[in-house]
Amino acid sequence: MKISIITVNLNNQVGLERTLNSIEKQTLRDFEWIIVDGDSTDNSKQYLEQNRHFFTHFISEPDAGIYDAMNKGASIAKAEYLYFLNSGDELQGPDALLEIESHLDGTDLIYANINIIDGATKRIKKAPEKLSFRYLYDDLPAHQATFTRRILFEKLGGYDASLKIVADWKFFAVAVLKNNASYKYINSSFSNFYMGGISSLEINAKRLEHERKHILEREFPILLEDIKHRFYLERTLRSLRKSRRILLLQRLGLLNKF
Repeated sequence: MKISIITVNLNNQVGLERTLNSIEKQTLRDFEWIIVDGDSTDNSKQYLEQNRHFFTHFISEPDAGIYDAMNKGASIAKAEYLYFLNSGDELQGPDALLEIESHLDGTDLIYANINIIDGATKRIKKAPEKLSFRYLYDDLPAHQATFTRRILFEKLGGYDASLKIVADWKFFAVAVLKNNASYKYINSSFSNFYMGGISSLEINAKRLEHERKHILEREFPILLEDIKHRFYLERTLRSLRKSRRILLLQRLGLLNKF
């Protein structure tokens, strides 16, 4: 068995139904599915009890936040790869897991594109084939489109549950930049992410920025200085491109465009 699906939920029965429906339809059945509910007060627990024959494991108890719940699920998992598909998100099409499994070749981190759905609007968020510190400075492949080897997750101690928004970003950055984890990009989309999650809400933007800055300063101080210098050079170049004197020299053929 290669895949452990971990679904975290808190008071989101509607989202649970969408996630369950997408997993129930999968043609690949050789996976385990772990549900971690944060002691919901809506009808989530009743819904899960009614459908628990679909799950390998089901927990419902208070937790310290979404990353604590995700760590709980990972601690139970037995398969080679962990896949976090939280309540509300869904797999795209019945053959999604079947296609994904064909790519699980022992690489530490395997990631793909993801469909972003915001109301009636749908777009594909593409991940890069090659990762860089510049990319990871302010982004990462979506966890709904990432498959992580369980032994890597355990080696790095899972997600930092003291963080509220960017623990998955920290894990990915530390895995690749500090532990030289192997990675592979799949140029395809297997899952749908619906806007409205904690990291996508505008009110959490300042906290997200604060948490990332704190991690960068603590974990990657040398690289952070390099990226700050690059930002300075990029701003300087943009200013030069807008300079009237520079534009005049270019029109006169005395300076090549840059």
